[in-house]
Amino acid sequence: MNDSKERYGGITRLFHWGMALLIIWQFMKFFDRINDGEHWVGENLASWHVSIGSVLLVLIVLRLIWAVRQKNNRPEQDPATALLVKAGHGLLYLGMLALPITGLMIMIGNGYGWDPFGIVLIAGGGAEIDWLATLGSVHSLIAWSLLILVIGHAGIALLHHFVKKDGVLQRML
Repeated sequence: MNDSKERYGGITRLFHWGMALLIIWQFMKFFDRINDGEHWVGENLASWHVSIGSVLLVLIVLRLIWAVRQKNNRPEQDPATALLVKAGHGLLYLGMLALPITGLMIMIGNGYGWDPFGIVLIAGGGAEIDWLATLGSVHSLIAWSLLILVIGHAGIALLHHFVKKDGVLQRML
């Protein structure tokens, strides 16, 4: 279950691929902007956005704790690109953490409350907190930035697999 110098362990891979699927689901919210969400994706997938975002918030915190605990067990990086790899992964983690936090800032700041899966964690209808909603307004910018980072991450993984053939992708499969 733990990571090793050769490959990532089962828990790391579960976090990676499970969160990847949920993040792709979250990206379906971009379709909500098309025709005001009046289509199958907007009505069926995007409606889960707050709940899935709440799950992702919990998962990213757990994933960060797990990553710190596994820091010394991780596969070694090519020294020539290690700094770039760390920076890229750092930006991915930052985006994954910032998105649900800014989403909550918008929800709470606009007085909507927070009720993932219908469970009221913070009741809506309260006073609006303008500064909180304003800070949260970077949510969309972070989402677009994370989308670009995810596409780049996947592209680099495929480059390693199909062009370099160095086994980097195999570590996470």
